[in-house]
Amino acid sequence: MPAFVSGMTTLSTIRLSDPRLYQIGVLTCLVTFGIVVLDFGIHWQNAAAIIATALATQWLGGKLVGLPSFDPLSALITSLSLTMLFRTDVVVLAALAAGVAIGSKFLIRVRGKHVFNPANFAIVTLILASDHAWISTGQWGNAAIGALALACLGFLVLTRAKRSETTLSFLLAFAALLFGRAFWLGDPISIPMHQMSNGALLIFAFFMISDPKTSPDTRLGRILFGIVVALVAMSIRFVLFEPAAPVLALIVCSPLVPLIDAAFRGDFYQWHAPAGEPLFTRRPKCDY
Repeated sequence: MPAFVSGMTTLSTIRLSDPRLYQIGVLTCLVTFGIVVLDFGIHWQNAAAIIATALATQWLGGKLVGLPSFDPLSALITSLSLTMLFRTDVVVLAALAAGVAIGSKFLIRVRGKHVFNPANFAIVTLILASDHAWISTGQWGNAAIGALALACLGFLVLTRAKRSETTLSFLLAFAALLFGRAFWLGDPISIPMHQMSNGALLIFAFFMISDPKTSPDTRLGRILFGIVVALVAMSIRFVLFEPAAPVLALIVCSPLVPLIDAAFRGDFYQWHAPAGEPLFTRRPKCDY
């Protein structure tokens, strides 16, 4: 049996309480809905390259750092996020994005945590490095009912991961800034309502900024972080006129997380804990 297969986490070792299972289920439904109903321009070659490269990089990284077994769940989440948001007309760049995303978890770490959300880091890196990479912020449309469905599905995932403060503080702050700007300029209320009903914004809020492995360890820290990301996103959106402002704001603000954790010492989050150990612990965990 190949080493890649023999080292893989078996179904018996994956707990149904692991929030990543719910996140994978929700993301898979969203990708399927996007392809079948919304007719996303997702090339199967890119999707296959992203998934295969992400899993291979996770396996290789685990071997190099001495992990006892291969856990594919986080790599699958990153793969689905990239499949939804990342666009390129070059298959090699799709594979490279997956390699950069998973590799960043192993290479860029502070106190046992990777600093950047893997998908966020890969998307911004590839967009800055190549003219053949982009993110389509309007691909989900702006139908209110669709946005509500995305929000409900995302909140299910957040409830399982126990990290909803980051998302809620970001959305409330971002909405307050949008509505405040509209009031200041005398714009109709329909403009900020339209801006908040964007599916890509909700996907970012519920599936990217909420990553429990890259968000602050304390509730206060997560609230502050969400507000800071919203402020930076508003600046990028309306000063630099960049439609992918939240994605860029997150990578700009992510280096603040270690500083927030140092100021407000809290519990480290583990996706899963051995029997008898708490899900949240003061002891740093090298969880990849």
